[in-house]
Amino acid sequence: MFKIFRKNCCGLDVHKTWIYACIGITDVNGRTDYKEARFSTFSRGMRELADWLAKYECKEVCMESAGRYWFPVFNILEKTCWVTLAHPKYTKPQKGNKTDWKDAKWICDLFMCDMIKPSFIPPPDIRHLRDLVRYRFKLTNILTGEKNCAQNCLTISNLKLDDVFSDVFGKSASSITTYILDHPGEQFDIAPFVDGRCKTPIEEIQVAVDGSISPEHAIKLRTVLSHIDEIKAHKQTIEAEILRLAAPYETLLELIRTVPGLSAAPMTAIALISEIGVDMSVFPTAKNLSSWAGCCPHNDSSGGKRKSTRISRTGVYLKPILVQVANAVVKSNKYPGCKERYRRLKAHCVHKKPSLPSAVCS
Repeated sequence: MFKIFRKNCCGLDVHKTWIYACIGITDVNGRTDYKEARFSTFSRGMRELADWLAKYECKEVCMESAGRYWFPVFNILEKTCWVTLAHPKYTKPQKGNKTDWKDAKWICDLFMCDMIKPSFIPPPDIRHLRDLVRYRFKLTNILTGEKNCAQNCLTISNLKLDDVFSDVFGKSASSITTYILDHPGEQFDIAPFVDGRCKTPIEEIQVAVDGSISPEHAIKLRTVLSHIDEIKAHKQTIEAEILRLAAPYETLLELIRTVPGLSAAPMTAIALISEIGVDMSVFPTAKNLSSWAGCCPHNDSSGGKRKSTRISRTGVYLKPILVQVANAVVKSNKYPGCKERYRRLKAHCVHKKPSLPSAVCS
């Protein structure tokens, strides 16, 4: 028999339409009585779930992170209960003996015996900030994809703007592209469109735009450029809201920006606290934080042999931030210690592997 740590707790099996709940109440003799019920995932059903938990004086609830369905349940129950979110790998039931009711009871039993490791869930204000920062990241990826699409249109039309301009979407290149779309097939002098600070000779730019764009590609390119402008406008709106939500943490952000590599872009420090929060007491040590971010190899050894040293898949938003900061630091001469550590690590492995230790150290 396993030791029971929680005398009154609940396990939830959350689905898209229904929530299967099981409360385990253990008496002084060690006998556990289970109460089961099913609730709708509509707001009314989740309020009924909260009332049902209050009826049995159950204040501790555990559920697994099933897609996005757990978010509304967590938001409602966290007001009255202590909700533990568990990774599905810690609540995986036995094969061949699985139903929704048994899953809820299994989660309840594991939670009752303190055999579930809770996941880190930041407070609501940090969650709201995280949601917007991650959406900004997606907008950036979409913007990059649209820019690549526009570049493909220019390449197919043999308009070699990328050979004569460092930024195809800069002021000079954009004005030339706009004129080509407005006057298809027309030969024109590009001198009035080129900024005086451009280092490429006018003659070379004139030769680079000696191409022709088809009507189909012109429509596509015009649509893509319009979409790029829309995405930039949406991104500016999101960034303004991010800065508003991050205003209460300005003192902490200024402290974070003293770390090498985090002072250049103001959004980098905000993205960092949106992922890990501002309360570091939830991570016992720095090693726990590195493991939670997915920046250290997992343990996989048997019989004295190490089978794998691959990093985990966690931290899909946090790891890119840390690696980008590390790459900026090791390329700079301002931080010779980090640069020397990276150089020593790179001597016996590929580029990506020393980037992670450098990310952790920075």
